[in-house]
Amino acid sequence: MKKTEIPVGEHRWLTVVSPEDPDGVEVLLEPDEHPAARPYKEALVVDGIPFTSFAVDDVPATVARLQAAGVRFTQETLQTGPVTTAVLDDTCGNLIQLSSYR
Repeated sequence: MKKTEIPVGEHRWLTVVSPEDPDGVEVLLEPDEHPAARPYKEALVVDGIPFTSFAVDDVPATVARLQAAGVRFTQETLQTGPVTTAVLDDTCGNLIQLSSYR
């Protein structure tokens, strides 16, 4: 859910938080107007490279919850030793990795 919105010229400083934890992690959403931003993001997606990663307690449970909400994953849950990952499409041109370490 949106937490902060401050006009900054033609753009806005916008942050979002989880509705379950409004005082928890706050993510800043940046405009991608710089000429290098779009080609950079597109190249990462073509190569399947996540733009960022978020640690979660339980990747399979988080994937199930997000899939039920309609989120599309480009990499299903993958266990590699003590690390579990999954990659989702954020619908804004980025791949986002979820990971946990046991």
